Amino acid sequence: MNIKPVMPQFQQGFTSNKEQEPKKLKYAKDTLLENNFKTRATIQADKLTKAFTTYPAKGLKGDRNANFYEFLTMGTVPYLMGSAALMAVFNLANKHFTPFANSKAGQIGKKMALGVAMYGVAKEASKSLVNVPVKAMTGVDTEMPYAKVVEGFPKFEGDKNTKSIEYHKVFESVEFPRYDLLYGKTNEDRNVYYDKVAKKLGLGENLASSDKEVKPRIKDIIVRSNTAKSISSYLWAATGVGLAVQKPWDNFFVSATKGKGVQKVANMARSFGNNFVKAAKDLWTGGANPTKVQKYAGKALIGAAVAATVIGVANTVISARKSANLEDKNVFDSNRKVVVD
Repeated sequence: MNIKPVMPQFQQGFTSNKEQEPKKLKYAKDTLLENNFKTRATIQADKLTKAFTTYPAKGLKGDRNANFYEFLTMGTVPYLMGSAALMAVFNLANKHFTPFANSKAGQIGKKMALGVAMYGVAKEASKSLVNVPVKAMTGVDTEMPYAKVVEGFPKFEGDKNTKSIEYHKVFESVEFPRYDLLYGKTNEDRNVYYDKVAKKLGLGENLASSDKEVKPRIKDIIVRSNTAKSISSYLWAATGVGLAVQKPWDNFFVSATKGKGVQKVANMARSFGNNFVKAAKDLWTGGANPTKVQKYAGKALIGAAVAATVIGVANTVISARKSANLEDKNVFDSNRKVVVD
């Protein structure tokens, strides 16, 4: 009896030679995506779902197709679980206190829980405060997403479902941005994106090679804007925490218990908006009868966050346009004698 050896590439996870219909993926190739709320929500939902289900299962089974992208995506799990645990720590023990102590501890605990939520929301949302004006003034969307089609190893002979989708950002790597996704499909519109950026930066129009002119400036924009987002995001996160501990939120927590169903949700939404404004005012002024520290602490916190954002945006835009203007000028004076050693 002649037994043929199993090929090495099929030894791991060999299950069947049965013909398999390939699953149809949402994208057939690496695809640039529109950066809007719907796309961002879809991407986050996909990554979050897989971070709790698919990716851990692949890792625990030792799947040869598990990769670093999946590992990083699973980083949201301990972040969310830790946040939930922190919220629980502030509130679970309250039922063991006396009624009066329970009431007081409940107020503090709920504000602490709200602070955890506002920390995350403010930190993430603050990135748009840098990205939106930078995009408007330079034409470069630093958060531009794309879908990447990844080819994995076959799990068995005849496996046709070896591809998967990952979501990345065009400029997530400063060294290797996905410039190829920004080119047009035809020769006529090949450099349309780069032409727009060149015009925004003051390089002019109808350039022979706008892509070559613009790419170094795009890298500069990415580095500076990423730094601005990193610094300002933590200041906005701290502002979110400061906002969450203000007294007006006590009214929100009371209203959250009133009503049922849709009416309850409507009451909560209305109360949240009203008390958010009041809490912001209290953070700025220090609230009723503030101490000297309280009177200026909120102003300093908000001012620092705003200043970091404005300075970061200004530094990014001015530098990009300045470098563009400098390169338009002749560095050497043609009438001046230059000696080269």
